[in-house]
Amino acid sequence: MNKKRLFLFVPLAIFIVLAVLFWRGLSLDPTEMPSALLNKPVPVFELPVLPAPENPAGLSVANQDVFKGKVSLLNVWATWCVTCRQEHEFLNRLKAQGVPIYGINYKDNTEDAQQWLAELHNPYVFSVIDLDGRLGLNLGVFGAPETYVIDKGGVIRYKHIGDVNARVWQETIKPIFDSLK
Repeated sequence: MNKKRLFLFVPLAIFIVLAVLFWRGLSLDPTEMPSALLNKPVPVFELPVLPAPENPAGLSVANQDVFKGKVSLLNVWATWCVTCRQEHEFLNRLKAQGVPIYGINYKDNTEDAQQWLAELHNPYVFSVIDLDGRLGLNLGVFGAPETYVIDKGGVIRYKHIGDVNARVWQETIKPIFDSLK
């Protein structure tokens, strides 16, 4: 008889466990994804630069010296990314304020990307073409957009998943960016 009564509490115990897990899940921030590369150098790469008026066709770049000597942002973007379109105007404003932004055109059509930058303006010092996503994989990219804060030594100091907007810039990224200058 005692075993039968004990079985009556099994559904209650399962409910309590599930409720605790659900409550814990609601308190997590989905934009805070740990990065294995935090406080490590940007992975080594040599990729073609997306042709733009300020970057002639056929130019290729390696990252050994790109990020040295200045604090900068590294932004992963693509024309197929709806959120990237939303953040693009703000990135142009940051460029106008003198913030150096480098782009990674992630798994995208090169012609579409060139047209995008011609129409929406180019906030990037340059943008490399990561057609096969290898650099994105090495960076631990989950999807676009993602933005990294790179220090003067080429080391990743912060990773932001999602769009960079005025609130994110002022509350999160700008304080980190300014502290590294």
